[in-house]
Amino acid sequence: MSSNRIGRINEEIQRELASLIPTVKDPRVAGAGMISVTAVETTQDLKYAKIFVSVLDKSASAQALKGLKSASGYLRRELGRALNLRNTPELSFVRDDSIDKGAHILDMLRDPEVVKPANPANEHIQLDP
Repeated sequence: MSSNRIGRINEEIQRELASLIPTVKDPRVAGAGMISVTAVETTQDLKYAKIFVSVLDKSASAQALKGLKSASGYLRRELGRALNLRNTPELSFVRDDSIDKGAHILDMLRDPEVVKPANPANEHIQLDP
């Protein structure tokens, strides 16, 4: 039953952080372009939260993570004001590459040189690119 509560808290933290990150005044965060919070993993005791972020500009992702780490105190304070929790978790930011990995797999699936038809009788079927 508590896992359902942790799941709801994770979603709420994700929603609040997505709205708070654009308010960060650090130039490393503001200059990184669009930053998306893709997932949140909170420990059972609500002491720590791992925030998975995806940055649109891949060249600025390392600097954006440093900026978010620097602004974690501000984000934690604002998160504590928005959520009514006994403990506001300590935030740690991690780069999330799952979107890039998914796009790479999709490109591989669309490449006819990589994925061959399973049935040789269907080789005449052409897939739309």
